Amino acid sequence: MFTGIITGVGRIAAIHDLGSSLDHGKRLTIEAPPGYLDDVGLGDSIALNGACMTVTTFTPAQSQFTIDISAESLDKTAGLDQHGPINLEKALRAGDRLGGHIVSGHVDGVGHVSHFAQVGESWELRILAPLGLAKYLAYKGSITINGVSLTVNQVSDQAQGCDISINLIPHTVQNTALGQLQTGSRVNLEIDTVARYVERMLSHDKPQDNA
Repeated sequence: MFTGIITGVGRIAAIHDLGSSLDHGKRLTIEAPPGYLDDVGLGDSIALNGACMTVTTFTPAQSQFTIDISAESLDKTAGLDQHGPINLEKALRAGDRLGGHIVSGHVDGVGHVSHFAQVGESWELRILAPLGLAKYLAYKGSITINGVSLTVNQVSDQAQGCDISINLIPHTVQNTALGQLQTGSRVNLEIDTVARYVERMLSHDKPQDNA
C-alpha cells in the first residue's frame, strides 16, 4: 500500500534481460538517493513510477537496489524499460501519515501526455487516458500519475479517450520525475481505489430471487 507521495527520485542505471525471448522479463538496477536504502530490506516493496516492485538485492553503501520485472508487467506499464529518472515510494507503514490518497501500486492503464506547459508559477499537465478509465475520472477526484497522487482539475471525454488536466505546483515539478515529461510521453495511471469499488457496486447485477 502506498500514498502517492514520492519519497525520492532515483534512476534506472542498468537493464538486463532475464532471458532471450519476449516471454522473459528484465532485471533493473536502480540508483537511489543517498541514505534511501538505510531502512530497506530484501523483499520490501518499492513503487517505481507507480508500479509496486520487490527488492531482490540491495547495496546501501552504493545506494543501489535491483528488482525483477516480468514481461507481463513491462507490457502493462510505461518507463520501466529505459534508462533515466524514476519516482520512488516505499510501502506505507502502519502509523504513517496518509498524505496523498490510498494507492495500491497496480497500474490500471497507460496514458499519453497531450500538453505540458508552464502557466504562471505552476505547470498544466494534460493526459489522454484510455477510454476504459473514463468512468473513474472525475473533477476534483484523485489520480496517480507515475506514482504521484494528484487532483484532476478538468475532464474532457473524447472519442479516443479521456483528457484530464492536472495542475502541478513548483514543489511537485522539482521533487518528482514529472518535470521530465514531454508531449507524447507515456505515463502510468492508477485510478482512485474508492472509485473502483463504487463502480463495481453500481454495476453489479442484483441476485435473482428464486424463492
